Amino acid sequence: MRFFEGCTALVTGASSGLGAEFARQLAPVAGTLVLVARRAEYLDEMKAELEARYPGVRVFVYVMDLTRENQNRDFVGWLEKEKIRINFLVNNAGMGDRGPFATGDWAKIHAMLELNIVALTRLTHHLLPMLLEGGRGAILNVSSIAGLIPLPRMSVYAATKAYVNSFSDGLRMELRDSGITVTAVLPGPAETEFGQVASRGTGEPEWSSPDGLLVPVEAVVRKALGAVAADKARVIPGWRVALVMGLAVALPLGILRAILQRKAR
Repeated sequence: MRFFEGCTALVTGASSGLGAEFARQLAPVAGTLVLVARRAEYLDEMKAELEARYPGVRVFVYVMDLTRENQNRDFVGWLEKEKIRINFLVNNAGMGDRGPFATGDWAKIHAMLELNIVALTRLTHHLLPMLLEGGRGAILNVSSIAGLIPLPRMSVYAATKAYVNSFSDGLRMELRDSGITVTAVLPGPAETEFGQVASRGTGEPEWSSPDGLLVPVEAVVRKALGAVAADKARVIPGWRVALVMGLAVALPLGILRAILQRKAR
């Protein structure tokens, strides 16, 4: 964790799940944490917890909806007003939707596109000049193994994460000589609120993940931060998950489609 000593880190989606765990693991070494989410009470609880356990870290919380352009502008203005210079950006906020595309609620699908793609890209674009001015920093984008293959019944979610993977790789190459690194972490199944939010609550059968593929959030975050410190382009936490996805990606697309179509039924 020496790489992160004294850093000023911004974590989106910091009220629960992976975002909260990023805050917990960074707090012992970071100089300043800026935690962003929509749920004020959760952020306040996180701030109180971290400041009580780690008196040496400054913790700021900012309540906002990342999908709103005006709130993004206000947030950047607030950073400038508070003289907070971000040098580690963790784009963690995201959501999913599980079920047939034809019966999906458009409002939820649209919100997912806005959050997973537009909000992540916009915030990175707003803050990148600040990172570049500092001459050294890092961006960590939380993607998913779903972005590596097409997924029936989660087709839009998988497509949004494919975007995050590609965007991360492209931006990483652009910034290669700038002192700013870009890493994508591709978690598999983990114990977060993702499944609850993605579920439509219709009673339709849903895919279940084998217990052997579940990776604790603590391990996901530890692996992700380690990859940033080692300047890796991508990391898949959990050796079993990495092995399964390596095999899946190696399959001819026609065979992969046949397997996924059968499972989707």
